[in-house]
Amino acid sequence: MTSSGHAVVAGAGIGGLTAAVALRRAGWTVTVLERARKLEPVGSGLGIGPNAVHALDAIGLGAEVRRLSAVQGPGGIRRADGRWLVRIDAGAIADRFGAPQLVALRADLVSLLAAGLPGGVLHTGVTVAGVDPGGPDRPAHVTTGDGDLTADLVVAADGINSVIRRALFPGYPGPRYSGLAAWRFVADAEAARAAGARIVEPAETWGRGAVFGVVPLTHGLVYCYASAAAPAGQAPADPAAELMRRFGDWHEPIPAVIGAAPPGAVLRDDVYWIAEPLPAYHRGRVALLGDAAHAMTPHLGQGACQAIEDAVVLATIAGTGAGLAAYTEARMRRTRMVANGSYRASRLSGTTSRLATTVRDTGMWLAGHLAPGLMIRQLKPIASWMPPAA
Repeated sequence: MTSSGHAVVAGAGIGGLTAAVALRRAGWTVTVLERARKLEPVGSGLGIGPNAVHALDAIGLGAEVRRLSAVQGPGGIRRADGRWLVRIDAGAIADRFGAPQLVALRADLVSLLAAGLPGGVLHTGVTVAGVDPGGPDRPAHVTTGDGDLTADLVVAADGINSVIRRALFPGYPGPRYSGLAAWRFVADAEAARAAGARIVEPAETWGRGAVFGVVPLTHGLVYCYASAAAPAGQAPADPAAELMRRFGDWHEPIPAVIGAAPPGAVLRDDVYWIAEPLPAYHRGRVALLGDAAHAMTPHLGQGACQAIEDAVVLATIAGTGAGLAAYTEARMRRTRMVANGSYRASRLSGTTSRLATTVRDTGMWLAGHLAPGLMIRQLKPIASWMPPAA
């Protein structure tokens, strides 16, 4: 693989756009293909951990991301009745890992990344139908509804249901259902306060088989997320009403922020993850990135962060002229560690047994009182990551 040339990026989500920005910075000519006709990011808010902040610093976007984000302050984990289990000083995260824990609107981050690309790079309304991965002596070919493209590098950032992944690894079993549904929405904090909410600090509440998080954003907004055990394939007509049925008797501000959700704002998804590791994150001149390679449950808040890491590492490796085997080597072990850890966290927070929930809550309370700072120290394998030198 050449150290620069023409790269085709399939998918204009956070991972794909970060890859495009990073590759252009490394000297590549880039074409981004997005099947949607308009760049409208799916989702609401997202956490940006110190590891992802460092990656964005490496491509010159860290300062802007800090400007548009809220720095997560003191908070912690509560029970459904409101009792605190663990208090966490998120300010200590920046002291320990050299960058803060941020939370931002997904749309703001997508807009920032897209603005870093000149006109003519991003092509919307283009569907990737297939790929020939090429090899050491021949380029890759990307087949689209608008014709074929030749590329020295193809970045498959086309999501959990990646067409390119299926083409490269046709025998792979695909993503697995986690047993959980997830909800996300952004509400106006003033409207929530009018409904009786008192939103002072970020908190995640753990009940029996369910989790609800409330995190203040910039611009007077609040980001809420939830997960709970549910059969796959359910599609309730009113996700907000479903949330209220599940969480309406939990402590405030949870019922109030649900009530303050704008009509149609609550997004609901079945949570799938890549439980069976892929053989590699590359084949020929194609590199898989983000959810296409290692989709994970949201319980460590690392899905977008790992895609950002992927993008920066890929651009660095591609810029050296190293083969894509080096990319697989650099990313597979780490992303499997994060994905497996996130799934374990989903099992712990989502336990439905009354006895197991009591044991879990007691253990967390004791740990928080006997070993202050333990939860921040446990973040080290993830949050201490730094991007490779260019």
